[in-house]
Amino acid sequence: MTEPTIPADATPMMAQYLAIKHAHPDCLLFYRMGDFYELFFDDAVKAAAALDIALTKRGKHLGEDIAMCGVPVRSYEAYLSRLVRAGYKVAIGEQTEDPAEAKKRGAKSVVSRDVVRVITAGTLTEDNLLDARSHNYLAALAEAGGGLGLAWVDVSTGDFAMQPLVPPLLSAALARLDPGELLVPERLLNQPDLLEAWSEWKTILTPLPSVRFDSENSRRRLEALYGVGALDAFGAFGRAELAAGGALVDYIELTQKGKLPRLNPPQRLAQGAVMEIDGATRRNLELAETLTGERKGSLLATIDRTVTGAGARLLAAHLAAPLTDPAAIDRRLDAVAFFVEHEDVREAVRAALKRCPDIERALSRLSLGRGGPRDLAAIRDALAEIPSLRGLIARPALDAPPPAIAQATQGLGEHSTLVDILTRALAEELPLLARDGGFIRPEFHAGLDELKSLKAEGNAHLMRLERRYAEETGIQALKIRHNNIIGHHIEVPAKQADKLDENFIHRQTMANAARYTTTELIELAGKLTGAADRALAMEQHLFSQLVGEVTGRAHDIAGAAASLAALDVAAALAELASAENWARPVVDDSHAFVIDGGRHPVVEAALRAVNHSAFVANDCDLSAGNRLWLITGPNMAGKSTFLRQNAVIAILAQMGAFVPARAARIGVVDRLFSRVGAADDLARGRSTFMVEMVETAAILNQSGPRALVILDEIGRGTATFDGLSIAWSVVEHLHEVNRCRALFATHYHELTSLSGRLKDLSCRQMRVKEWQGDVVFLHEVAQGAADRSYGIHVGRLAGLPPAVVARAEEVLSALEKGEQGSAVAKLADDLPLFAALAKPKPKESVAAEPSPLAEKLKEINPDELSPRQALDLLYDLKRLL
Repeated sequence: MTEPTIPADATPMMAQYLAIKHAHPDCLLFYRMGDFYELFFDDAVKAAAALDIALTKRGKHLGEDIAMCGVPVRSYEAYLSRLVRAGYKVAIGEQTEDPAEAKKRGAKSVVSRDVVRVITAGTLTEDNLLDARSHNYLAALAEAGGGLGLAWVDVSTGDFAMQPLVPPLLSAALARLDPGELLVPERLLNQPDLLEAWSEWKTILTPLPSVRFDSENSRRRLEALYGVGALDAFGAFGRAELAAGGALVDYIELTQKGKLPRLNPPQRLAQGAVMEIDGATRRNLELAETLTGERKGSLLATIDRTVTGAGARLLAAHLAAPLTDPAAIDRRLDAVAFFVEHEDVREAVRAALKRCPDIERALSRLSLGRGGPRDLAAIRDALAEIPSLRGLIARPALDAPPPAIAQATQGLGEHSTLVDILTRALAEELPLLARDGGFIRPEFHAGLDELKSLKAEGNAHLMRLERRYAEETGIQALKIRHNNIIGHHIEVPAKQADKLDENFIHRQTMANAARYTTTELIELAGKLTGAADRALAMEQHLFSQLVGEVTGRAHDIAGAAASLAALDVAAALAELASAENWARPVVDDSHAFVIDGGRHPVVEAALRAVNHSAFVANDCDLSAGNRLWLITGPNMAGKSTFLRQNAVIAILAQMGAFVPARAARIGVVDRLFSRVGAADDLARGRSTFMVEMVETAAILNQSGPRALVILDEIGRGTATFDGLSIAWSVVEHLHEVNRCRALFATHYHELTSLSGRLKDLSCRQMRVKEWQGDVVFLHEVAQGAADRSYGIHVGRLAGLPPAVVARAEEVLSALEKGEQGSAVAKLADDLPLFAALAKPKPKESVAAEPSPLAEKLKEINPDELSPRQALDLLYDLKRLL
């Protein structure tokens, strides 16, 4: 169904709808009608399918039924979340005037409506639409001055950053951020060196006219946003970075209909400042989520001990972007060490942090005019914990805290005035929305207290006034009554009306009664009439004032939020290190990579949870002379785990965490590559082997001397000799050209012969133990090369039919003994499976005739033999043999 035009005979309501829809053609339009948001035409068809709700119809357009569906306003966010996750953008069309005002223009006048907000995957702010423990980035890519620039912002927290880029690093940068939405200029969509990135990230792309990425306009937009004449104080941004950053701000203002959240000054991420990890490596190592897309079981889930949402987001950001500056890494490690050494302080700080709500997101909602009383309370409660936190860290008995802790403590700031205002202002029980009222504490504002008193105790006021008038006039039958014609009035029996003095103003006379009023009653009635509306209006006004108090201190509150998050991360990593017996690593500018007793944290935790078994720790030394390890050994012996654990240890060390090892010294890793595990990419027409080759090519083309590479079973997806040839050449290239630190696991035992020619290649094997025909995997890495892969044994453990296992052993034996060509030809003539099936099972085999030797041995009683007889017997046995 195409977008409908506005016919001349369209109803006023439908004409209004079509005009608004025409201005937002790429969005589903939520059109407010009373207590529902209605959708029409194609929007209704799409939404009904995505939400699994009823599709109905309403009227006709050009002779055809108009498709319609709707969702309740009071619960629309649940539906909105599903639509955004399905990839839709939603425009919220609200009523922008009171229906009473519309009626003044005529009985059939339509209430004015307009879009007040466009909701996209990258611009969410509501808690129930976001993951409290993950950032939700809106990113933009721009090109200017011959270079690329990437900018990203979390609208829900105000985090804002930019970085220069070259095309080969775009996918790795996007994998680090994992944005919810990516803005790109239309002219970049067909740029050849970016097509690979677009195919990977196409589901989050939002193409925009290239004019929105003009670098000069963007620079002016950013300068105006921060009220500065130049952006040099924030960083030396290039034209492309400014173009991307300005496009972000423009898009946010466009979708928020002129409103902007509070945005931190942009930070510049210099090229090479963080360890580059591409998307394939992140997936292989399961850093933030498992291969099945779950957070549980990932490295992040295993190490996360944070107690605040902001702390969890900062931890995830550190894990996603390990540093490459040893001094900066040491600052983080010093902070963790402080909390490791002072356990009592750590416990007290974590207890205080647990009482701190997420003020980053609360502040963002308030700055957008989307917050409520609970957001004010969240800021109050978090800021109220700051004095105790500062006191815990600055206790006289403690050593001076390290710079990172001291900086975080100072950044907490002083907020006692604001905390006092919010404490006095906010009630104990708070509604979600300010429009519901009832959130101002009694005695905070005398005028509001009076309005609330009138609203709640209006009848009591009238009864007291009635009793006083009755006593003063002596008319016990005097009553104060109300009707819709004359409002509140005093009614007395007609025969006693002469007892009233001039203060009583006559309103109405009836057969048996007379009605009057007084100046006092008029004033009281005026206060009572509409008291509820006035009370709510006053609460709204006070709410606006309180929001102003908060937003006026936004910079200081944001600084406090960042400091609370930093303390949470340091204390959480210390808790992890203490509980799991992790060690502080040494990270320097060398090319060393020495791990003493390294462990894989996720596997170790899983083993402990499942069967309480211990993880077997292993050393790894990729220093000069050993920088490339060739690892052989059977499947299930732990090769892949060993490869992954060393990559994970490097990431943990450079993110500023202690590591699961007895000790570690790591020369900074600038790029990390992992090719472990098999997967296809059918969407792009790639087989498992093709994916393997693409990822291997990226490694060989991009890794340098400071890179760390882990490769597992390169070449296994093709013919034996092809695979061996590829693996052979890859090992040589890593050693001679890339000259990086690498772990290369393989079943091609032929590769071990390279150790005699490649001086920095060292052979290692996964140790196994054979016992009574069985194989025990020791999960230990030892010097030397394995001579067998034990694949048939693993097949038997997996449950292969006995006939298949037996035949496989025959084939292996034949291949090992003879020339491969003749052996294969002979085996092919054997009808192998039928021959194996025809063999009797060992249990059912006919017992062999006893040998003469066995019969002779049965007759012997050793205790009865003399020395001479024993000697003769030995000669007899030898003869029988």
